[in-house]
Amino acid sequence: LPAFYANIVLLNVSNLPFRLQKLKEMFISKFGSAPKFYVRAPGRVNLIGEHIDYCGYAVLPMAIEQDILIAVEPVKTQVVQLANTNSLYLDFSTSVNNIQINKTKPQWHNYFLCGLKGIQEHFGLNNPTGMNCLLDGTIPPSSGLSSSSALVCCAGLVTLRANGKTLSKVELAEICTKSERYIGTEGGGMDQSISFLAEEGTAKLIEFSPLRATDVRLPSGAAFVIANSCVESNKAATSHYNIRVMECRLATKLLSKSKGLDWKKMLRLHDVQTKLGVGLEEMLTIVEEVLHPEPYSTEEICKCLGISLEELRCQILSQNTQDVSTFKLYQRAKHVYSEAARVLEFKKICNEAPANAIQLLGELMNQSYISCREMYECSCPELDRLVDICLQFGAIGSRLTGAGWGGCTVSMVPTDKLNTFLKNVRKAYYQTDVQGLALEKNSLFATKPGRGALVFVEA
Repeated sequence: LPAFYANIVLLNVSNLPFRLQKLKEMFISKFGSAPKFYVRAPGRVNLIGEHIDYCGYAVLPMAIEQDILIAVEPVKTQVVQLANTNSLYLDFSTSVNNIQINKTKPQWHNYFLCGLKGIQEHFGLNNPTGMNCLLDGTIPPSSGLSSSSALVCCAGLVTLRANGKTLSKVELAEICTKSERYIGTEGGGMDQSISFLAEEGTAKLIEFSPLRATDVRLPSGAAFVIANSCVESNKAATSHYNIRVMECRLATKLLSKSKGLDWKKMLRLHDVQTKLGVGLEEMLTIVEEVLHPEPYSTEEICKCLGISLEELRCQILSQNTQDVSTFKLYQRAKHVYSEAARVLEFKKICNEAPANAIQLLGELMNQSYISCREMYECSCPELDRLVDICLQFGAIGSRLTGAGWGGCTVSMVPTDKLNTFLKNVRKAYYQTDVQGLALEKNSLFATKPGRGALVFVEA
């Protein structure tokens, strides 16, 4: 892939798009000078493949129109000043040589600092450039549409540009994936990868180790509709997400040990399949043979692996899961291997485009949702209700998207039923006493595959 600056877009000053012009005016009002460039990174919706990227398996997301946009002015002082067009997010400033990221309280500026620190450390920048930055975001926060990862990616690209460095899109995605872990999220790389690798008009199959993206043309007769449950879900603010990551890691180790593999070196469920050289169906059979459906206590896990509780906590578990006493390994592994198979089947159907493609894809989305709800237990009552409503009013398939425990659903709707679908879902879910003001948050919309991150420079 070319250096990222192949993706610079030159804008004529006299014809600056309205949103950029407004951001520029606010920047001048805030900092007393004009921004030198702008960086945009999109949110994303994952069509299928939930909670499997950190297990090493391919996922199938697309970028959406909603994004993070940052106006930037490099400055001579080694200070970064951050401001937000949304007054709910307070200003922040710090020395670029003393980046401190608070894992216990994931405020908005900490996600920017993740991207900043990731680029600094990659290049070993001893005297990084200071910056004035003004951020404007249109991705609903904590909605499962990757607002936090978009901010990390945007900040990484801002820092890269401000310091006159270049990287490929793949390198940027990998650095931003690692740097988001500064805030405590053990993510797998889907969000950052689609943010940089997305192209307009196509979803992407994102594969890992090595990272690569393949176009997936979606059927023309259906629209994908995002509906926000209006229950906020912040991956870094709770332990739900990291517990699932650890359950998959522990399942990996027990499966590996049962098959005589070097379990200490095995981290992901994909590694087990690769080492055994078998298919996903056979891995599901092995899960049935090796793991039991009842939760595993830490004592039982230690006995299975022949290690002490101290070794389990210090060498395997993440910091915010060390006090967890039981883990569900059978259910998590079963979800991951079955979901990985659904992703590959989804791509195959899109490529072959049979006459009943929409029906087949919808069935896969519905199976994915049931697995997320029952085997991975990452749904919530509001998501369950919203999925039911979407299916009731014409969606062929509907599922939660993103980490879950709140956030959004994504539904596949025949294009000839789209307007009726939107009207009915709006009335059934949003126009109630409980949801009151939800529509003000742009909570229900059809979306198409959007483009990846960009740098804008005034010509």
